[in-house]
Amino acid sequence: MAAERVGIGLVGCGFISEIYLKNLATYDGVEVVACADAMPERARARAEQFGIAKAVPVPELLADPAVDLVLNLTIPVAHAEVALAAVAAGKSVYGEKPLTIAREDGRRLLDEAGARGVRVGSAPDTFLGAGLQTCRALLDGGAIGEPVAATAFMLGHGPEGWHPDPAFYYQVGGGPLFDMGPYYLTALVSMLGPVRRVTGSARASFPERTIGSQPKAGEKIPVEVATHVAAVLDFAGGTVATLVTSFDVWASEAPKLELYGAAGSMSLPDPNTFGGPVRLRSAGEEGWTDVPVTRPYAANSRGVGPADMAIALRAGRPHRASGELAFHVLDVMHAIEEASASGRHVEITSTCERPAPLPAGLAEGELDR
Repeated sequence: MAAERVGIGLVGCGFISEIYLKNLATYDGVEVVACADAMPERARARAEQFGIAKAVPVPELLADPAVDLVLNLTIPVAHAEVALAAVAAGKSVYGEKPLTIAREDGRRLLDEAGARGVRVGSAPDTFLGAGLQTCRALLDGGAIGEPVAATAFMLGHGPEGWHPDPAFYYQVGGGPLFDMGPYYLTALVSMLGPVRRVTGSARASFPERTIGSQPKAGEKIPVEVATHVAAVLDFAGGTVATLVTSFDVWASEAPKLELYGAAGSMSLPDPNTFGGPVRLRSAGEEGWTDVPVTRPYAANSRGVGPADMAIALRAGRPHRASGELAFHVLDVMHAIEEASASGRHVEITSTCERPAPLPAGLAEGELDR
């Protein structure tokens, strides 16, 4: 690995890659040196747009000695294949969520990375944003006392009304739990630690969906996954949380995330964003208090996760959006579906450490003091 900078090779130059590339350019010691895509013209366009030196096929990118870290922004069904190939090439890899689709592939990825001495990281990195980092500091500082319970609601009517090609959201690896659940579960685990058991119910409410967005408006999508999932999570530390994810709800006023403690309650921001608002209501108070969000990364900061991983590689410290965290979230999601199918609680065999909070006093573009 280069002594002064970490070279990143981007695989998957679709829509989400633009914000990653924009933000990664703001970090010292991190450089995107190559990009690749199944559609070579997309890779060439991104290379021209962001001044990337090379737009090459995936095998050439993986063989490039200038690439230390592969940023895997492919669609979910390709996550495991690309990540395993990166690890086999001796590269660390950071991927979009979920870590993999199959639990077995996620376990294999971590095992092979460990055997080769490389790292695995995964989105979401929104828990590193200003809003949730403010909440983490409040929680760790005892603002609500001992956490007793939590609620998490992701309620909407699916992406077929706005996404230009939404079919994959209703295929294996999609659905509200696997698509949006990682944001909510990662936020909860970053606050409360690992989950020890779950139960839940899931259903596919409608057999097909109709695309309302261009260019495929009017086309029908067969539904292969559950579109409404309700779960109860028992955390190892004792907190009990309720999680509901749905593509079947037209409107809701349910909170995104709330934590309830022995000394008060905390309203957390949407975990699919990086900013606020953050609110507290202490025991005995009659109203909520808005808490200033003073931490960095309040705007759309996608890319802070791989940047933290790259800087951690150089510094020799653990990175925060870790493969172990992402695998635990993946394990929990599979267990929720298994609990629904079996009608019982499912014990979680994986675990992870709570990721370290970002230090106080950082400026934009900084991840270490």
